[in-house]
Amino acid sequence: MSTRIALRSVALTYLGVLVVVPLAMIFYRTFEDGFVAFFESVTTPAAISAISLSLTIVAIVVPLNVVFGLVTALALARGNFPGKGLLQAVVDLPFAVSPVIVGVALILFWGNDGWLGGAFPVIFSLPGMVLATVFVTLPFVVREVEPVLREIGTEQEEAASTLGASRWQTFWRITLPAIRVGVGYGVVLTVARSLGEFGALTVVAGGVAGESQTLTLLVHARYIDDHNTFGAYSAATVLMGLALVTLVLMTLLERRREA
Repeated sequence: MSTRIALRSVALTYLGVLVVVPLAMIFYRTFEDGFVAFFESVTTPAAISAISLSLTIVAIVVPLNVVFGLVTALALARGNFPGKGLLQAVVDLPFAVSPVIVGVALILFWGNDGWLGGAFPVIFSLPGMVLATVFVTLPFVVREVEPVLREIGTEQEEAASTLGASRWQTFWRITLPAIRVGVGYGVVLTVARSLGEFGALTVVAGGVAGESQTLTLLVHARYIDDHNTFGAYSAATVLMGLALVTLVLMTLLERRREA
């Protein structure tokens, strides 16, 4: 019993020092001058633009990754085809590759001196940021849905097909309801990763205030470039709030998964 209590104490202390204390300090520094100062800091044109851009990227990336994730998960769980192992490796590639390398690769491909010679305005604009974020969030929906598909098997789908249901009807009425929690969990993880992405965006975004600066880039610019620590803390608190909402959604989905 004493060993268990000691292990729990060590774990809680470690988490407290590593996570809770720094976040509490940011929260304290944000509101030490009052809520009005915080509100004014996060409602500047640059801050509003950064929040809007971050949410816009999320709104584009999530549907793309849901569609790709569902198609890929179905192919991996239900199919048996040449190159399946390669597809598995490609899906897991963002876990192994640094986001900065992703940004450099996009510049080599889409930049003015890249393979396409800057034929399309991708780098230092919204399309480049979306492409970078799509890549780093690629595995989440796939890796949440694929195990669920393997677990539920194909019996119900085969029964629906025998009764005359089309593939679309089978997917919409049988498969999708069975995997909805996995899809939801993958979406939440994608949202969290999209909002927090920094490495790839530092390379492909440009970080121009009011144009190509997301919330994470705004925090960096205010703290490092402008030496505006209060503004950086305020923007970081907005990110913390969005992360808290994401965490609550993850917890609710986890409970539904275990039910």
